[in-house]
Amino acid sequence: MTSSSMSSSGTSSQPTPEPLQLSLLQGFPATARAAGGPPLAAVRPVARVLIESPLPHLDRPFDYSVPAELDDDAQPGVRVRVKFSGQELGGYILDRVEESDAGQPLVPLHKVVSPVAVLTPAMKELAGRVAARYAGTVSDVLRVAIPPRVVKVEKELADAEPGGPPAADLGLSGSVWARYRNGAAFLRHLESGGSPRAALSALQGFGPDGWPRLIADAVAAVRQSGRGAVVVVPDYRDLDRVQAALEDMLPADDIARLTADDGQTPRYRNYLRILKGSAGVAVGTRSAAYAPVQNLGLVVCWDDGDDLHVEQRSPYAHTREVLLLRAEQEGAACLLAGHARSTEVQRLVDAGWAMPVDAERTVLRRTVPRVLNTADSFEQERDPLARLARLPGAAWRTAKEALERGPVLVQVARAGYAPSLACETCREPARCPSCQGPLAIAGSAAVPQCRWCSTPAPAWRCTHCQGTRLRRGAAGVLRTAEELGRAFPGKAVVTSSGQNVKATVPDACALVVATVGAEPVAPGGYAAALLLDGDSLLRRENLRAGEDAVRRWFNAAALVRPATEGGLVVITADDTAAVGALLRWDPAGYAQRELGLRAELQLPPAVRVAAVTGGSTAVGHFTASATRLLAAEGVELRVAGPAPLLQSAGVTSAETEGQDVRTLLFIPYAQAATVTRVLRAAKAAGAAKRTEDPVQLRLDGVDVL
Repeated sequence: MTSSSMSSSGTSSQPTPEPLQLSLLQGFPATARAAGGPPLAAVRPVARVLIESPLPHLDRPFDYSVPAELDDDAQPGVRVRVKFSGQELGGYILDRVEESDAGQPLVPLHKVVSPVAVLTPAMKELAGRVAARYAGTVSDVLRVAIPPRVVKVEKELADAEPGGPPAADLGLSGSVWARYRNGAAFLRHLESGGSPRAALSALQGFGPDGWPRLIADAVAAVRQSGRGAVVVVPDYRDLDRVQAALEDMLPADDIARLTADDGQTPRYRNYLRILKGSAGVAVGTRSAAYAPVQNLGLVVCWDDGDDLHVEQRSPYAHTREVLLLRAEQEGAACLLAGHARSTEVQRLVDAGWAMPVDAERTVLRRTVPRVLNTADSFEQERDPLARLARLPGAAWRTAKEALERGPVLVQVARAGYAPSLACETCREPARCPSCQGPLAIAGSAAVPQCRWCSTPAPAWRCTHCQGTRLRRGAAGVLRTAEELGRAFPGKAVVTSSGQNVKATVPDACALVVATVGAEPVAPGGYAAALLLDGDSLLRRENLRAGEDAVRRWFNAAALVRPATEGGLVVITADDTAAVGALLRWDPAGYAQRELGLRAELQLPPAVRVAAVTGGSTAVGHFTASATRLLAAEGVELRVAGPAPLLQSAGVTSAETEGQDVRTLLFIPYAQAATVTRVLRAAKAAGAAKRTEDPVQLRLDGVDVL
């Protein structure tokens, strides 16, 4: 077994370790293959295999010989098992060639796991592009992209026939898209076989004209042109809604659902249906972005600002970026849609890469609810204590009147009952005596309990003033529901949060109290919405706090009936630019303002950022090595750090010794390709030497600033 020459699979940027190290790492055979070994395939007897390994320095093809008995099954794209450094590892055949340039006898393939070529050439190229963008490994990307094998499913679909685009006219009226500037033109362009790129600011989140219908119309248009589509949404609730809308427009057997929540068998079955061409539309969560749709014509990402779109395993790729890479690679149309607009999408619009699709002000006024801020000067004059009350008078009156017409949504920032407690006397946060974690209570009569270690603290005593009485630092969804139940006797109160998230609620007159992101959908829309705890959302110590708060407010407000039907949204937050965007219903304007500020300060997404995390010595060595290599390329970066990772309150200085540190590298887009290549090479070189602790390298993390 020897390393192949660098191929075009995205591994050419990997450094080659020293010869002695390489032989030790790869386990080269000490002697040539004995005579009388298994006969080899007559044609293309060398298989180039990508081994499934998390080690960065092994992220390149390795050559193996192909025994004659495996010749028919050992085709590019199939899963195989190989002997590697005394172990049996899985992998994928990338290619079959006539000869190896390794100069040594090759170890034969151990076995072909399955004759199904699950890795297509297009996916191989996409995985290489994603790995290069995020300085990761192709193996890590494929682990997310290709579901685990299920043998019985392969037998079921062995004789499946390829499908095709729907032959009948789908009856596209385009009436919903006609409400938006450039909407009808975008739909016509798709239907005619074009590949437009659009950023859609959807208005409604419920009813037959909501955002699922917009996406379904776009997919139907591209299917009518004979091409396939990929639709990716953040969670299972959005997935159920968009799947139902697609099934209203297309045959059910033309749609394949891809999500890990459904289990391995359904996911692998639908993956193979797409692979064989019997389904032309893939819809799902993160991993659906890699679905091997044939003749791809459209990629769709809904609500790209949701952090559920970020893969939680290396290389931490974002769905939006995967789809952008794929659209460019396969010449497909791209639709980035949401009620709000992320700064990343605004950057694409400002650059002219994507066309904005939004509504005229006259259409907007007829479609969206009226928005009222209890902190503005008019409301403050009417109710001077509104800033101090969690439920100001205007919000209470709105809820009382709207409950006569339908359900009322109440959005709160925190789950639980009282997620934070403080000393009644000195107002210091209450901490756990065992681990110094924050104390909380789960109900009105519950004992205070640590949120970290779950240790009860019935005899808590303040370490600052020796007080024994506690007060609520914040009210959670359960406490809010309890208070509203007393404020509106006789009215039903429904909660949606934590492990009890509801997808829909009936159109009955009830109060629906939900945490941000867990708002259920009322089929006929909410009569009103109260957006509480707005200041808490804006005060989060995160670069994206304002942007994220605006996105969550727009997502909730879009579930409310139009102003022409009495729909009203009340927000209880200070009068800031974020609140002003909701009052004017101008998500694009806020995104443009935020992007301008980020560009002035040279912060993401105006630049890219790489976070190097690990022990102080390892991070220092990695950063020094990378900056030295970059200097040789003529690249100088702005570097921040190393700095200790933030510790929770109550942790002593002695406990922070030896903690991990983080260094940030700010990368201009013009130099991003060079920098990511060098960072990837430095990481592989460090892993090959094994002389120090590994570091975590993460690009464009949404939570590092």
